[in-house]
Amino acid sequence: MEEKSVLIIIPAYNEGKNIGALLEQLEQPEIREIADVLVMNDASTDNTGEIVKARGHKIVTHVYNLGYGSGLQVGYKYAANKGYRYVIQMDADGQHDVSNVMELYQRLLTTDENGRHPDIVLGSRFVDGSVTYPIPFVKRVAYKVFRLLIHMGTGRKIMDPTTGLQGLSRRAFSFYAGYNHFDDRYPDANMIMQMMLLGYRVEEVPAVMHVRTEGVSMHSGLKPILYMFRMVFSITAVWARIKLFHVDAGAGNEESVS
Repeated sequence: MEEKSVLIIIPAYNEGKNIGALLEQLEQPEIREIADVLVMNDASTDNTGEIVKARGHKIVTHVYNLGYGSGLQVGYKYAANKGYRYVIQMDADGQHDVSNVMELYQRLLTTDENGRHPDIVLGSRFVDGSVTYPIPFVKRVAYKVFRLLIHMGTGRKIMDPTTGLQGLSRRAFSFYAGYNHFDDRYPDANMIMQMMLLGYRVEEVPAVMHVRTEGVSMHSGLKPILYMFRMVFSITAVWARIKLFHVDAGAGNEESVS
């Protein structure tokens, strides 16, 4: 069987009502030709795992619930060990339209005026060309705060600093796979700040996203408020670690991972 260059990583926890439809869409020939799908089943208690296995996709099932970030990092390690060149990560709840996969992939292949490829491509809800997406008030406040902190720390404007829809080069996901290089609990705007400060090339592209129709978001209820305070602290800590203590400084300027 011909080796694929892309691994699509999908963290999933109790997404039995959504995962089947998503996998079916990912099975279209254009995507199957370039990508394998790996579902990180985070100790789901519903039929998420059974659905994935029935459709013949790769799956890693945690015995205990380890959280979203841990699922992603295990996926990065898998991709690095299996020799994939790119990772595309997306949510299992159907909010990330499958049409975004090829957009992210094509941007990862595109060079800039200096012949360099992006390391991370963010699928953004808030750049020109993206589809209008309803955002609750508390989340809108959080996004503005995160944008401001990233701009203050890096000089760059990132419009959608919390997007879980991302494409990563081998350089980027191999770095994430390393010890203490990735927040295995709440990887979000803090990781974007980290990678930009380390010299990795980060870009945004317009994305098509939908509102969740089934299941419960991990950021429901009062969680967004607590999450905002935690992320502000984490973003600040990332800046201090790199700019003041020079931890991993310049990692993104090193030669590409083979």
